[in-house]
Amino acid sequence: MTLPLFPLNTVLFPGCVLDLQLFEARYLDMIGRCMKQGTGFGVVGIVDGAEVGHAPSAHAQVGCEAVIIDFQKQDNGLLGIRVKGARRFRVERTEVQKDQLLVADVSWLDEQADPPLTEEHADLQALLQALAEHPMVAALGMTEGAHGQQSLANQLAYLLPFTEQEKSRLLAQSDPGVSLTQIQALLDTLQGDAQA
Repeated sequence: MTLPLFPLNTVLFPGCVLDLQLFEARYLDMIGRCMKQGTGFGVVGIVDGAEVGHAPSAHAQVGCEAVIIDFQKQDNGLLGIRVKGARRFRVERTEVQKDQLLVADVSWLDEQADPPLTEEHADLQALLQALAEHPMVAALGMTEGAHGQQSLANQLAYLLPFTEQEKSRLLAQSDPGVSLTQIQALLDTLQGDAQA
């Protein structure tokens, strides 16, 4: 499967919502094609390089398919789109096109059924509820909470102030129980740093 890539200093997770402003011709063309064909594009975290200009020299090997759910012309004249994370993929091979658009051969990662939440997840669920009340999160429409362990892990990993490398590692993790344990460990580290 070939997928156009949009490398960002943001890691997108399945079920999460991201607003983007587009001004580079390569991405405007890409979005036009995606909208005509009813297809998505891939979001990958940048490891080395910048979002603007040439394709970054290094990006994460696991990314998330972005499906366009809304678009509008912004007050500044730029095209704004809202996307929702869909399937995770692994980048097998990339090629930079003449217009500097990065395209990749990808393989979709297997997704398991989302295990139900249990009492041990109550604290993390409460944290997600608190995050959902933040105006920025509410503006994205991410207020419905989690319906399973994977959904909880995805939303917390996306919304919490972890590093891009930490978020990329969480995106690549296929076991939601392990993801939630890692998120709790990262939270403990954040809280420890805040108290130091």
